[in-house]
Amino acid sequence: MKNIKTGIYVLVPLLISITTPSLANGLEEGQTQSERAAGTEFFFSDDSEGFQTRKLSAEFLPQYENADHYLGVRASAYQYKAEDWSRDGQKISFIGREIDSATANGWSLEAGVFEQGDHTLFTFDGSYRTPLAQKTVLEVFANRDWVETQSALDQGTNFTFVGAALDQGLGEHVTVIGVAGSQFFSDDNRRDHGRIKLIYQPSLDLGLTLQARYRTYRSSEEDVGGAYFNPQDYEESMLALGWRKRFAGWSAGLTAGFGREKINADPSQSTRLFELNLQSPIRGSQFLRMNAGYNRSASFYGPDYDYHYIKGEWIVRF
Repeated sequence: MKNIKTGIYVLVPLLISITTPSLANGLEEGQTQSERAAGTEFFFSDDSEGFQTRKLSAEFLPQYENADHYLGVRASAYQYKAEDWSRDGQKISFIGREIDSATANGWSLEAGVFEQGDHTLFTFDGSYRTPLAQKTVLEVFANRDWVETQSALDQGTNFTFVGAALDQGLGEHVTVIGVAGSQFFSDDNRRDHGRIKLIYQPSLDLGLTLQARYRTYRSSEEDVGGAYFNPQDYEESMLALGWRKRFAGWSAGLTAGFGREKINADPSQSTRLFELNLQSPIRGSQFLRMNAGYNRSASFYGPDYDYHYIKGEWIVRF
């Protein structure tokens, strides 16, 4: 059964946003901007318990300036599989993004209707980031979606996750990020989350970061009928190394982390995290980004749960 913790990694882009270069690069001199674009998006994931997720989307963007400024719609087809069980889903969404290229401040939103089995859900995934002072930034976020396990999808179990992140720069080389949020499940379970992340850049020119991460959550209901992985108390501490490189307008990044997690009163055990990303500049009429990741942690059946994914998006102006 898929580990519900994978769904919590919606926070990861929020936590690393200060070190992520803008998706928007200017067009080459003399080129004319188009106001329309179309694209495709995909997401594939597998885990060591045999649960698979497949997603393929088509996008139409009638208002498109660049990859940080657009409005449009997205139609997505989902397929979930686990041994001899499978489930199809369909989602139609409004999507929008208005992000300042230099500061990463602004908003992004995906809101739509998601049908799977006999269940229908209004879903959304949005954030708003704004500066409070020269080196202080506040980000608020909200996410509502299905819990992606076989049992939870059959029951129509969903969650709503709301919270805020505060970024505080300490000099030129150190940033501290704190996150607090609550996750409300439709089965009356509630999780309260807390995270803190310390980022050190030894050189502003190398693209290298050293990171210390800590996260914890507490669930109000320990027994959810086996619908998803749900320890009452969870903690993870991790040390990670991040690297980002730009070349000819492209950017590539790598994050590798090793940590320890503690579940309820059980002895602690090791965790691992690896992430890769590649992103193109906007040259002429196309934009491309790719991400892949791997995580090892605990699940129902012990400490050796593996989860890996790949996703990408390709946008073409016309």
